[in-house]
Amino acid sequence: MEKDLFEFMFSTGCRIGEIVSLERNCINWSNRSAIVRGKGDKEREVYFNIRAEIWLKRYINERKDADPAIFVTELLPQR
Repeated sequence: MEKDLFEFMFSTGCRIGEIVSLERNCINWSNRSAIVRGKGDKEREVYFNIRAEIWLKRYINERKDADPAIFVTELLPQR
C-alpha cells in the first residue's frame, strides 16, 4: 500500500488530510483526475500520472472489501 500512496501524493501534490478522505467515487480514470476536499472544506481537482494510476488500480483490485475509502489502514471483518 505504501508505494501507491506515495506515488499518488508525489503525482498530485495532495496533502495527507486530502488523501485520507479520498473515496473511490472521486476518481475519474478516463482523465486520471480526482476530486479532493482540502483546507476550508474546499474541493479541488488534481491530476495524477500513469505510474500512480497503475499502482492505484493494482492496490484497489487486490482489496477484498467494499469500503468506499481509497486508502484504509485496517480492514475489519464484515458482519
